[in-house]
This record gives sequence, structure tokens and C-alpha cells, in this order.
Amino acid sequence: MNKESKVWKNYQKEIPEDHYFYVRSCIRQTFFPGAEASLLRLLRNDLNRDVFEDARHTCCTGIGYHADIIPLETIMTVMARQFSLMNEGGYSNMLVSCVTSFGLYCEVLDMWEHSPELEAKIREQLFQSTGREFDKPKHVVHGSDLVYRLRDEIKRKNVYQLINKETNQPLRVVEHVGCHYAKIFPHKSVGGAEFPEVLSGMIEAWGGEVIDYPERRHCCGFGFRHYLLQENRGYSIAQTRTKLRSMEPYQPDFILTNCPGCTMFLDRWQYTLAEMEGVTYDQKGRGIPVLSYEELAALLMGFDPWEIGLHMHQVQVEQLLDKIGIRYDPDMKYRAKNGDYMGKPAAPDVLIV
Repeated sequence: MNKESKVWKNYQKEIPEDHYFYVRSCIRQTFFPGAEASLLRLLRNDLNRDVFEDARHTCCTGIGYHADIIPLETIMTVMARQFSLMNEGGYSNMLVSCVTSFGLYCEVLDMWEHSPELEAKIREQLFQSTGREFDKPKHVVHGSDLVYRLRDEIKRKNVYQLINKETNQPLRVVEHVGCHYAKIFPHKSVGGAEFPEVLSGMIEAWGGEVIDYPERRHCCGFGFRHYLLQENRGYSIAQTRTKLRSMEPYQPDFILTNCPGCTMFLDRWQYTLAEMEGVTYDQKGRGIPVLSYEELAALLMGFDPWEIGLHMHQVQVEQLLDKIGIRYDPDMKYRAKNGDYMGKPAAPDVLIV
């Protein structure tokens, strides 16, 4: 094994192929609910994977924790209850939808490893409050980890590729990896903080070209307290602006993310910046489409764009669908499942929709 291979081996993680207890994301279901539903449908129905979720599981309370509202021991007890539900269902692998939850599960388990007395305290608190006990998971895996692990299997089932149907050239894609996925515990991610491959591996496997850009590892701008406190939102939008301006010279076809918050801010701050400054970051005034890894995988496998919720995006996706050659019915974009017309949102002043 050469030196490069040995170095890269240090950045790998074990990702089981099957049998997962799934915990949802409160942010994902609020901003882009179709993304999470698409992941479960893809894993269960198309890839025949055993992914179980318990209706009794709750939010991890991560936003409250990072906003200094939820105490550390409370979030530990909540997570311990999730582990108990996982054990009760007969599972030992935890599949996590949200990168903030993923980072916190890793953080809690790391704290318990170094402070067993704290783990014992949480066990006692859980038992006193719920009568439950738990075993820790063997693996904590983020949803993007599993899709990365299965990327070649997904490729074999893809209806579309990341190829421009007019030019027959690979689509140019910039990726943004969530900070809470790769930067808190780099050894828990694929590629670590310096060389995260979890999204670039999908792009390349599915026919696209990964475009490097100077602020590739810069935060999306969410920052929790930067956004949650209205007085601080200038910090949030300034960070997103930095990223978008860094991408602009490379004219990417779209942005790929693995974090619910990152997807939302990179998408919706484009609308805000257009209204504030009269600018977009593409050449046609439509903005740069932003997709999560679940949405991308579902699209390429032939899922209907509106069924997976792409009409929820601020930057419209039709420009990207047309490049790939994905079929869609424009008349169904704003219709509910029963076919009722929900009404078209008001158009922004600057961003073309």
C-alpha cells in the first residue's frame, strides 16, 4: 500500500449496508419534507433495505442545545431514550437524518467514553424518568454516509445521469458539506474535515464534475445563534454571501448539500440577497439551484420532482431538470396529492422564477 492509500485509509469509516433504526430531522421536515420521505422510499422500496423508525422517537433537541435553552444532561437523556427505542426494535445501527443530530450523537457518545460516571448518571436519570434502559449503538451513520456507501448500486438503477443532454458534458457541481458532519469529529465522517468525499463521491459516481472553489469549506451561514437571534442575522447572510460569491466565477449548474440547514440557507438567502442587492449568482438571473443528496438521488432514480417537494425551493429547479432531461409536468407543480390547486406563490422582484 502506497503512502497516499495509507493516509486515505485513516479517513474512512465503517458504514453497514443494512438494518438501521432511523431518526428524523425536525429541520428537514419543516423546510423540505419531501427530501426525507424520498430517502426512506429509495432505501426501502428501491434498494430493499431494512430501515425502521419508531413513532415514539422525538427531536434530539439539538437546536435548543445550541441555542443555550436545553441543558447538556437533558439532551443526553433524550438521546439515551432514542437508543432505548432502537434496542427495543431490535437494531444496533442508528441512521441519522440531520447533521446537527449526527454531530451531537457523536459528541454524547464521546463524552460518555471519557466520562463513564456521566454515562452512569444519564442511565439513572433515564430509568427514573421512563423506566427504560439502553445499549449504545454499534454504528452512528448519517443519511449521506449510507447513500455514499450505496452510490454504485444507486447508479445501476438510475434513470438519469448528471450529464447535460444538449452538450453531452458532465454537469458542473459544487458541493457543501455540513460543518456538524465533518468538523466536530472528522474521524466520524467520510474523508474527514479536510478531504470529505461523502458528496463529491456521489457526484462523480453519477456522472458529474466536482468544481473546487475557494470557500468550499466555509460555513453556510446558519450558525444557530447567528440566525436564531434576529439581531445577528447579518452575520448569517454575510457568510452565505461569501460562499455564493466564491462559487459565481465557476458558474456551477447546482449546489449539493448534506445538511437541512445548509440547503435552506444556500437556497433562500439567494432570494434575500437578490432583493437586498439586486444580484443573482448565475448569468441568467435565476440563481443557482440547491439540492440535498436525498433529492438528487431521488431525481436521478426517476422520482417525480413535485412529489419529492422541489416546488418548496426558492431557487426554481426547472433549469436543472431541463439540462438533465428529467421529465416533469409543469401543471402539477403547485397541486396537492389529491390534485387540488394550491395557488402559485407571489414572484420575487429580482430572482426570476
